Amino acid sequence: MTSDGSEQVRASGARDPDALIRRAGVRGDPDRDQHFLVDDRVVDRIPTYLPEGTDLSHVLEIGGGPGVLTDRLLEVADRVTVVEQDETFAAHLRREFAEEVEDGRLTVVDGDALEVDLPEFTACVSNLPYGISSEIAFRLLPRGKPLVLMFQKEFGERMAAESGTSEYGRLSVSAQHYGDVHVCEIVPREAFDPQPAVQSAIVRVTPRAPDYEVDDEEFFLDFVKALFTQRRKTIRNGIRNTAHISGLVDPDAVVEAADEDVLRKRAGNMAPSEFAELAQLAADVGL
Repeated sequence: MTSDGSEQVRASGARDPDALIRRAGVRGDPDRDQHFLVDDRVVDRIPTYLPEGTDLSHVLEIGGGPGVLTDRLLEVADRVTVVEQDETFAAHLRREFAEEVEDGRLTVVDGDALEVDLPEFTACVSNLPYGISSEIAFRLLPRGKPLVLMFQKEFGERMAAESGTSEYGRLSVSAQHYGDVHVCEIVPREAFDPQPAVQSAIVRVTPRAPDYEVDDEEFFLDFVKALFTQRRKTIRNGIRNTAHISGLVDPDAVVEAADEDVLRKRAGNMAPSEFAELAQLAADVGL
């Protein structure tokens, strides 16, 4: 605070998180999935986790809240669009960053990020509401843009898990279908106010084409989902038991055509490329 008591930005030029929250006039509510990131050091690092060379001409943020991360994104991006469902926060963002809004560098979109039309963007950096983080992530992943997203620690680690590990599952295969997934940092509960019940993870997704081909992406993802519902079963039994999920018309034909070594495996030990090869076979003979 200055000698006259007014709140100013920090020496670096960035706004103080606690001051932003006070000016927003809203306390975080865990029941509404509101946990505000207040640790300056963590907030400052988040944009630095974007892949080197990322196009920063238009960065998307989901859930701006009091604007702590928004402020940092405006320091590095040419233009920022924030999707904010809470009317109080949306109004606060327009008031707090009035100059940036006037200059066309900040656009605040009112609405639910799962329902509004997302703009074209070059990267997305967000501290996601944890209750809908999975749905939002899989709305963003197919866009093929660099992502730096905050998740619950367990969710982030499952996204990045390798086959053969206990964390590896449908989420791992599905996320890694779209890019290289890396956990950049584990964020302690104390970095938030109010503190969440769990630790968090900052996850980077660097988009890339998969090293395998699938003709029907929707069927591939449904097939992976189906087999992981039977992760303790062999692939042979998983194919036969989950036709109602995968959409297979003739699961027995898939079993008859598949390699015996694959049929003896379990989903947790199947690499994404193996799932893709099996899904392609299943689509050819079982649909």
